[in-house]
Amino acid sequence: MSWTPDDAERHTRKATTEELKQLWAKVANESLERTGDEGRAIREAIVVAAATVPVRAIAVAAAT
Repeated sequence: MSWTPDDAERHTRKATTEELKQLWAKVANESLERTGDEGRAIREAIVVAAATVPVRAIAVAAAT
């Protein structure tokens, strides 16, 4: 299975921008190709997207 940026919304709330959604799909697809494990691919993509969330976005979310 190959993922698209639109698939990120079903798997994580961290991919809030188009750039993060594209990153999520890229990491998930590369991990799937490397490992053959869909669950691991999704987990790796979530971790990368969460670690890439801009600090400003975290501060704004915390303030609301």
